[in-house]
Amino acid sequence: MQRHGSGGSAVIRFRAAGFVLLTVHLSVVAWLTLRPLDLPWVMAPNLEPLAGIRAALAAGPAEAVRRIGGGLALLAPLGVLLPMAGGRLDAGRWGSLARTVLAGGLVSLGVELIQTAVPGRVVDVDAVLLAMAGVALAHLAVVPAWRARLRRRAARPAGSAARGGGGGAARDEVSQGATPRIPRVGIAP
Repeated sequence: MQRHGSGGSAVIRFRAAGFVLLTVHLSVVAWLTLRPLDLPWVMAPNLEPLAGIRAALAAGPAEAVRRIGGGLALLAPLGVLLPMAGGRLDAGRWGSLARTVLAGGLVSLGVELIQTAVPGRVVDVDAVLLAMAGVALAHLAVVPAWRARLRRRAARPAGSAARGGGGGAARDEVSQGATPRIPRVGIAP
């Protein structure tokens, strides 16, 4: 595993927790979106961008909030869980956002394509767009502040980490000395 800064074991635990939460979230998404529906009729697939959003807005405010809010919220946790599973504190703000939104879009596209084989489910292009918007909003709302806080915590001097209850940061910063050398082994010709 790659170590980032002074909290190597903390980063590993953080990434592991992110991966576990990501797996749980994707399992819930798969269960919600890939269950067969028992319906008397099924609407036609929506392949025109924003047509479903316009239809939801035309159906009234309560229906619009339910449909659009549900589309935004379904994959929004990926905006936080994907960077958490990555565990990078020094990632650029815009690069991280682009990677996360594209990964969320690919997950959403994969779900939509798998739904074509599920009875009662149809493809909806707006679901992909709403999922990507939800991932972007969650990422922008949480990840930059979260990374800044973790960077500040990692940059604290060893003495203040021990006094402030930082715990394990001072232990990882201790030098282990010079690399041992075997005197009888010479340099190869």
